[in-house]
Amino acid sequence: MVWLWVGFIIFVLLMLALDLGVFHRHAHVITVREALLWSGVWVTLSLAFSVFVYYGYENHWLGLGVSTDVADGVINDGTTATVKYLTGYVVEKSLSVDNIFVIAMIFGFFSVPAIYQHRVLFWGILGALLMRGAMIGLGATLIARFHWILYLFGVFLIVTGIKMLVLKTDHSDPNQNFIVKLTRRFFPITSRFHGQHFAVRAGAPASYESAFPGTSALPDQAVEQARAGMLMLTPLALALIVVEFTDLIFAVDSIPAIFAITADPFLVFTSNVFAILGLRSLYFALSGMLDKFRYLKLSLALVLMVVGVKMLLAERLKEMLGSAFNFYLLGLILLILAVGVAGSVIVERRGESAA
Repeated sequence: MVWLWVGFIIFVLLMLALDLGVFHRHAHVITVREALLWSGVWVTLSLAFSVFVYYGYENHWLGLGVSTDVADGVINDGTTATVKYLTGYVVEKSLSVDNIFVIAMIFGFFSVPAIYQHRVLFWGILGALLMRGAMIGLGATLIARFHWILYLFGVFLIVTGIKMLVLKTDHSDPNQNFIVKLTRRFFPITSRFHGQHFAVRAGAPASYESAFPGTSALPDQAVEQARAGMLMLTPLALALIVVEFTDLIFAVDSIPAIFAITADPFLVFTSNVFAILGLRSLYFALSGMLDKFRYLKLSLALVLMVVGVKMLLAERLKEMLGSAFNFYLLGLILLILAVGVAGSVIVERRGESAA
């Protein structure tokens, strides 16, 4: 089983290295076409991995499918494992779309040039993978020892879904963010970008590329004053820190959501990883169209409530719907998301026609 985890992690690292080191080695603005192409690549890889999940659990490769899934009390075979993996992937992918709204707001506030946004998201998602892995490991351990935590997760998801429905989502000023204040307290921040660098030395030569054309030869005002050789963070680093902190907050919702579907650590981790890996390309594909999906927040709230109810009533649902109840859950989640997107598109087109 250890080799299975090692092999998957090596695969993820190779894909990330290929992404940043080969295809995005040089900073450039990601076009919608390129983003859609990469989104297709990540979705294809995610679906292809479900084939491995099926045969791995069906044939018990490297110890897969030999223990009881605490979430519903069954031993996963190829079919149940695949359905749970796909359901978890869809839930995590849909919840990550909500994260895109916040990332767009962060980039807008810090005025992060489009050419460097991919770099921020790359390192942000790498940090997110590490945080999610730690949280999943902790959650799986707690659930294995204290089964009643599942019910707490279920209630939490329902309450979160209700809050998304009734509360307005006005974003606060990032300057008032605790993490931003703490970072500025302990680290000096330059007043302008220095290319794709997250940190520079005060008094360093002005050969660092400025984010603003025509000013590359001008030293940063803060650097000019300091001239002490101290390490200074750039606004790009501050944006990265806020993105990381934001993902940590979103993980508080998404991790219980995946445990509502399965408590199998391998299924939880792999579905989370593939959903996160495609977040960068999804952001560049949708960032210009976020305002058009006015009913997406409603759909995500309903998805959270549905998986919360499933977590609370798993045994009853299994009795009523049989062993395929996870398949019905996947269908219901896809239906909710499809109705939300379709409703948003219809209302948007009617608004354009009326104008």
